[in-house]
Amino acid sequence: MPDVPFQVRLSLARADFELNVDLALPARGITVLYGPSGSGKTSLLRCVAGLERAVSPAGRAPARVVVGREVWQDEAAGVFLPTHQRPLGYVFQEASLFEHLDVRGNLQYGLKRSWRGAFLAQGQRTLDEAVALLGIDHLLARRVQQLSGGERQRVAIARALATGPRLLLLDEPLAALDAARRQEILPWLERLRDELRLPMLYVTHSADELARLAQHLVVLDRGQVSTAGPVEEVLAALDSAVVVGEDAGALLHGTVVERNASWLLARVTFPGGELWLRDDAVELGHAVRLRVLARDVSLALVEPRQTSIQNLLPAVVDTIAPDAHASQVLVRLRCGDSLLLARVTRRACDSLGLRAGLPVWAQVKSAALVR
Repeated sequence: MPDVPFQVRLSLARADFELNVDLALPARGITVLYGPSGSGKTSLLRCVAGLERAVSPAGRAPARVVVGREVWQDEAAGVFLPTHQRPLGYVFQEASLFEHLDVRGNLQYGLKRSWRGAFLAQGQRTLDEAVALLGIDHLLARRVQQLSGGERQRVAIARALATGPRLLLLDEPLAALDAARRQEILPWLERLRDELRLPMLYVTHSADELARLAQHLVVLDRGQVSTAGPVEEVLAALDSAVVVGEDAGALLHGTVVERNASWLLARVTFPGGELWLRDDAVELGHAVRLRVLARDVSLALVEPRQTSIQNLLPAVVDTIAPDAHASQVLVRLRCGDSLLLARVTRRACDSLGLRAGLPVWAQVKSAALVR
């Protein structure tokens, strides 16, 4: 049976904006909700969870939340399931664990509240799978006070998964952690994304988290959806002008195929070419993501020779659009099946005669491995 996308159609009045979304989201994997503070990300999560009830004003389509084939809210039909009847897991910024219980006790408490009678054995299997998936079996006997921030969040996620949810909501789960703890837990979140057949809504302000985790991206601004779609397409779209972190840029999916001990570099292939990057000890054959900023890509009409820029990619100009400053343009390039962005001046654009369909060479000065 094919995966059924889940639907979120909501309107909710706030003091300084109105949340108004109508989304069809993937039935599995991580959908990142991204945008500035006050854009409605957490409000959207709370409505999906049933913690707030969205009521559409006259003239708007009635609110509706459908996960798989389960209707959680249908304003037109008068359906509104309270939170405790919605099979979801919710992970907050702070891991709200019981200090008087050890890790096993915290997980068992969540298990017993969610599974009853003959289903308790099924729930225990679900919990055991969550413990294995998040690598916390060695923590079960520890007191909560003995856990690092990253370990606490892994326990909180395991407790949410132990309920057997149809949907996992994560509201900035790494925001309260320092940089080291964030890097500690990100691989476990990647494992959840890749191994669970479960949709996840993930709120973040972090460009790093977005680049590493997102498969689908929804950008919110003052309660409205600015753009939404597969993350690679959204980040490379010129009309939506999504700037993640420092700059506009493209996201590539690649595979580590070589590690050179003399240069301390790794060669990564992607659909459309290959790039040499700093070796971060990623195993051969490992799938990775690459972030290439538009400011780090320059263009040439002929293949450059005798240059310190070693990553040279044949490409074709796809689209040219105005940049934030009138002196510059953003150029979207097609490298095989992949997309890149380059920022150049209008003067360079005119002198090179850049236009859609023109073959060029992309010179990639830098690229970041985001796993």
